[in-house]
Amino acid sequence: MSTSRRDFLSRTALLAAGVAGSAAAQPPEPAHGNNLPVAYSPPKKPVIITRETGDNSVAEAYALLEGGADTLDAALHICQAREDDPNDHSVGLGGLPNEDGIVELDASVMHGPTRRAGSVAALPNIRHAARVAETVMRRTAHVMIVGNNAEQFAVDEGFPKENLLTDDARKIWLLWKEHGIGWWGPGLDSPDWKPPIAAPPGAIPHAALIPRHPTTEHLPAVEARMRYLSERADRMGIPARLRVEAVLQVMWPTTGTIHVSALNTKGELSGATTTSGLAWKIPGRVGDSPIIGAGCYTDQDIGSAGATGNGEENIKVVGAHTIIDQMRQGATPKEAGLEALRRIARNYNNDMTKLRYLDMIYYIVRRDGAYAGVSLWSTRGTGSQKKFVVHDGTLRTEPCDYLFEGNTLSIHPF
Repeated sequence: MSTSRRDFLSRTALLAAGVAGSAAAQPPEPAHGNNLPVAYSPPKKPVIITRETGDNSVAEAYALLEGGADTLDAALHICQAREDDPNDHSVGLGGLPNEDGIVELDASVMHGPTRRAGSVAALPNIRHAARVAETVMRRTAHVMIVGNNAEQFAVDEGFPKENLLTDDARKIWLLWKEHGIGWWGPGLDSPDWKPPIAAPPGAIPHAALIPRHPTTEHLPAVEARMRYLSERADRMGIPARLRVEAVLQVMWPTTGTIHVSALNTKGELSGATTTSGLAWKIPGRVGDSPIIGAGCYTDQDIGSAGATGNGEENIKVVGAHTIIDQMRQGATPKEAGLEALRRIARNYNNDMTKLRYLDMIYYIVRRDGAYAGVSLWSTRGTGSQKKFVVHDGTLRTEPCDYLFEGNTLSIHPF
C-alpha cells in the first residue's frame, strides 16, 4: 500500500508524541545514587591513605584538606613529592628505565565530586605524570593518552620536557644490562613456566635464581651473588654510596608505585596513582597504575582504592574496582581488599608454587572514613610486617592485613 508524504509526516508526529508521552509518564529509574544499598556518611576528620613516603608530603596534604583544598589536589601533592625525588627510583625523576634505558611513566587520577578520570601511559620525558593525567581529565574529552602523544600533549600544556634518567639510575641500568635478566619468556600464568632452579654448588647464582626475600637456606647464594655484582659495580665505576642499591635492583627489580586516596569532611573523595613501572620492562609495557579500575578507582558514593605490586595480576582482577564494588555491597575495606586478593590467588588455583612469586598491596578508604591496607603476603624480607600510612588527624603507619603468612620469594622469577 502506498503512503503519501502527508500521511508519513502525520504518523511520524503522532509516534514521536506517543514516545514522549510514554517517557514522561514512566521516567527511568536511576541506576545509582539514592538507590545505594549502603549509605556512607562523611567522616568528622579528613583521611589520607598511602604508602610510606619518607618526607613531609602526607602531613602537608592533610593540612591542605583541613584548609579546604580539593581532595585531588591533596592526593597530587603527595604524588608530586615522590616524582620530584631523584632517590625514589619507583616514580618520576630518577625512576628506573625500561630495557632500552628510557624512563616511561604511568599515572591515573579519579575525582569523586565530578566523577571524572584521566590517565597517561608509557609517558617519556615528563616528570609529573600524575599532573598530566589530571590535565587529560580537566582539559580534554578523553580519559587516556599514551606514549609520545602523551608527551606532546604535556608539552603543549606547558609541562617542561626533561631527561628523567638520572646519572644514578643510568649506572644501575648499565649494571643490570651487563648482569641482569629481562622480562622475555613465559609468565607465571603460562603452562610453560617453570620455577627457578638452584645454582650448582660453587657457582655464582644468577639474580633470577635467588628469592626476593630469602630465607636462611638462601643466604649463601645471596651473599655470593651480591659480592659478585658488587665487584662488577666497582669495576664499572659505580660509587660506593650507590653500589648496594644497584646490586639489589639487578637482583630484585623494583615494581615501585605510589597510590594516594584522600577524603574530606564533606565526603568528597579522590584517588591518584603514579609510577615509573616495572624496572627493565619491555618498552611500551603498561601496568595497572594508569588503568582506571585496576591501579586506581574512586566512586564518590562508596570510596577510593589503589594498588602497588604486580601490575599484570591486578589488571586481571580489576582490583580497585572489585574492592569498591564489594564495599558497595556492604563489605568493610578489609573484607573488600582480601576478596580482591583471593581473586588473584584463584587465578592460579591457589597454587603456592606460583603465588609465592607475586605480591600486591591495596590501599582503601571508604566514604565514612573506614580504611584498610591489605597485602597478599604478610612480611618483607627482614621479617617486618608490611605497612601502609594513614592520616586521620594523626599521622602513623599501620601493619597491613594479609591473605597469606610469609614472604614473597621474587617479583622477577625468570
